[in-house]
Parts: sequence; structure tokens; C-alpha cells
Amino acid sequence: MTTSHDTVRALREALKLSPDNIPLRQHLAEMLLSVGQFEESEQEYRQALALKPEQTELKLGLAKAFYQQGKHSQALVIVEDFVKRSDSPPLAYLLHARLLLNSGAVKQAVNQYRHAIALDPAIADLDFAMLLGITDEVNTSNVVNGKIRSIVGDDTPFLDDSILERPEISFQDVGGMDAVKDEIRLKIIYPLSQPELYKAYGKTIGGGILLYGPPGCGKTYLARATAGEINSCFISVGINDVLDMWLGNSERNLHEIFEQARYNQPCVLFFDEVDALAANRTDLRQSSSRMVINQFLSELDGVKSSNEGVLILAATNAPWHLDSAFRRPGRFDRILFVPPPDASARVATLRLLCHGKPLQEIDYEHVSKKTDNFSGADLKAVVDVAVERKLQEAMKIGIPKPLSTKDLVSAAASLKPSTKEWFATARNYALYANEGGLYDDILKYLKI
Repeated sequence: MTTSHDTVRALREALKLSPDNIPLRQHLAEMLLSVGQFEESEQEYRQALALKPEQTELKLGLAKAFYQQGKHSQALVIVEDFVKRSDSPPLAYLLHARLLLNSGAVKQAVNQYRHAIALDPAIADLDFAMLLGITDEVNTSNVVNGKIRSIVGDDTPFLDDSILERPEISFQDVGGMDAVKDEIRLKIIYPLSQPELYKAYGKTIGGGILLYGPPGCGKTYLARATAGEINSCFISVGINDVLDMWLGNSERNLHEIFEQARYNQPCVLFFDEVDALAANRTDLRQSSSRMVINQFLSELDGVKSSNEGVLILAATNAPWHLDSAFRRPGRFDRILFVPPPDASARVATLRLLCHGKPLQEIDYEHVSKKTDNFSGADLKAVVDVAVERKLQEAMKIGIPKPLSTKDLVSAAASLKPSTKEWFATARNYALYANEGGLYDDILKYLKI
């Protein structure tokens, strides 16, 4: 260490005689970085870049200095610019992988690390590779997007904690939807609070609930609120989390997601736009898609592992495209229509949306009457438009003014409910493809 400090001292003396010597200043910055003087290293790299702004080694060195100080955002700005180019140095990909892992993006971190060592095997970092789930025992070819392939005889699932969430919202943050909330309480909230009563009746915790209705009515928000209500884990699954170009990988991905939920029970497992993963098999031409659906049905049944403690919620805007096998009792045995909020629910939603904003005395009931058929997303748009108009007004007069009832009513008049198009389609299915009574709630809502 003494030798390093002597070298640093000698380099500083040399720079006094030749302050514009870029290689000399770069060498000093690298030495400071190696001895842990990260702030001083940053300053030297900055001074060198002021003399030669486009030099790759200097930019990468500055990014390293940022990373060592915990300035990850600044480091990411530099590194992301590097990785967009085809001639990016391997160390840039390695640093990008470290930054991605720090942000929880494990899949992308694995890809960037593998790309880095493919360009230069000498920069491989075994400790970092183990953090990514790549070890000597598990070849990198067995790592797919940050997840290790299942190994025969290994019963421990790979757990990617980056997909787990702990939502901070609860049912009190959701306006209306009382019937849906009651069903969810029966499925998972009451079993957790009164386990002896449910055990006496032989009723297990969890199950499946399918939510359908027009877009923007709060299905996804309600799923997060459910997890927050019981302080459980929440896993949101999109089509990109499951489907893979290689045969068999989609089924494996789906299995790993269910294993993750079972391992972290109580857990809310939420499939958004579930019709993309559970489409009617008679409409599919490719056998691989049918295999994914079969795997999904098997996981819902809990054939090899129990789903107790896992509440499986799914949302769709097009239930008529769903395979009928998913509606069997024991899978999605509660199929609930989530309509646009009624008058009282619109009042509650508007109160939540306006909370924390500068307000006059607002007649929420009056605004509610002017927003008939508006979805929750439409109501949010009403508040956003009213706020934007107030901001424009404040820019002109220089004085911010609170929102009023008139502002909200005016904003509502400028918007059209987005639910009408959905009901035009749903009405036809409810009238002419409703043999099992699945869409009776739609007919009741439309008063047909």
C-alpha cells in the first residue's frame, strides 16, 4: 500500500509540471481507484475528460468511480450510452450487468454478463457469477434469462426475488367493488385471520378468482390491494414472463412462477390479460401453445404441489376467448364481473384521486352524476385534465388556484367514457353466446 501511495504522490508531482498530460492524469485516476480513493479518482477523470471528452477509457473509468461511490444513476447514464454501440468494450457490459443486478433486473444482468465474458473470457468474475446464479456446477448454457433450468433430482426451485413485490396499498385505497372484495376476503383474508374456523369445515386457504370487465375498471389495482391487505407477497405475471422461443421453456417458466408463489405463501399470484396464456385451444394452430395451456391447467390443479396459501387472481377484458377448462370448479371457480364504478363508487374514487391536491369545497356527488359509465381510468383522466388546466392557468397569472367542482365537471364534459366500445362487443356475447349463464351479470348491468 505504501508503494501505491508513493506512486500517487509521484504522479501528482509530475502533473504539476504537465497538467495537460492526459495519459498521466488517466494513470493517476486509475491508481486512486485501485487504492479506494474514489472521490479523488472521479475528479481526475473529470479533468481528463475536460481535455479529451470522447475518450472511451476515460468515460468508462468515470463510470467505475461513480459505481464505487454508490452513484449508480450517474454510472448507468454513461454505461447505457456505451452498450448501445457495437464497438463497446467488454468491461462496459460487465459494469452494466452489475448495475442491472443492483436494480433487481436479474434477467438482463445475466444476459449482459454472458455477453461480456463472450467478448473477453479473461474478465470473468466468479463471485459475481454466483450472485447471478451461474456457477461452475451449473453451466451458463443452463441459465435462461436469469433463471437456472431445472435439474433432475433437485427439488429446490430457483427463486428470483426481483419478481416479488410487497404492495403498500390496501382495500381502503380501492373505491367501490364491494362484492369482489367480499369474495376475496372469503378466499384468503378470513382463512388467514380465522384458520381454526376454516379448518373445521375443511376449507383451504387460496383458490382462483377470474376478474373480467371493461379495461380501466381497477382489476389490476385490486389485485395489488389484495396483497397489501394481508401483507403478503405479490407476483404479477405478464406474457413476456412465460413465453419463450425454445420448446419446453415456456412450460418451465410457468412452473417456476408457481413454485415461487408456493415457496413464499401466503402469496397473491396475478395473471394480467390471462386470455393471452389461456386462449381457447380450438382456436390455436400450434401444438406448443396448447402445451402451455395444459401446463397452466396442471399448475392450477396443484397436481404435484399444493396451492394452499396461494390466491390466484387473473384479469381479462375478453373472457369469451378463454378456454372453458379454466372455468371448471377448483381452478378459476369464482368468475366475477367488474363493472364501471356506480355512483357511490365514483364518489369514493374521485375522493381518492383528489386527495393531496389543492381543493375548494367539491361536490363529489354532482361530479359523479356527470361521469356515468366512466371507468376508474376515465375518472383519473378527468382529474388529470382538470389539474393540467389549472396548471396552465397558474402559468399565465402566476398564482396557483385550487380545483373546484366546476373544473372537474368541465374536464368530464371534454371526455367520453371508454367503456362503451367494450359493452358493444360484450352485449353480443351475452345475448347470443351465453349458454351457461356466464355473462348474466353483463345483461343485468345493461338491464336487458
